[in-house]
Amino acid sequence: MATRAAEVEEGDGKVLTAAITRIAEFWGLTNAKLGAVLGLSQATVSRLRSGRSELDPASKSFEAGQFLLRLFRSLDALLGSDDLAARAWLATPNLDLEARPLDLIDSFKGLMTVCDYVDAHRARV
Repeated sequence: MATRAAEVEEGDGKVLTAAITRIAEFWGLTNAKLGAVLGLSQATVSRLRSGRSELDPASKSFEAGQFLLRLFRSLDALLGSDDLAARAWLATPNLDLEARPLDLIDSFKGLMTVCDYVDAHRARV
């Protein structure tokens, strides 16, 4: 049975942009790093953070932002809302992933891999 993608509503870009900028603050992501994750330039990320721009719901960057939000929420649940622990987990080499999660999320495939890995560990809890 096929499923349909969720309808994108007006204002979703603004809401996701606000969430992504907060995540970047919590995790200490620079404009360059957040730009790499979302596939955007540092200048565009700067505009996102200042509120002068927002993610376009029809863009690949919006989809990457959704996965970043999913990763944040999964880590938040797994680590009990401890932002320092989440930041440490992201920066620590992971034997299963064979890299630091922070390095993997620069690519869309890596971001999905890290999300799936964290979600799999949440399922055990």
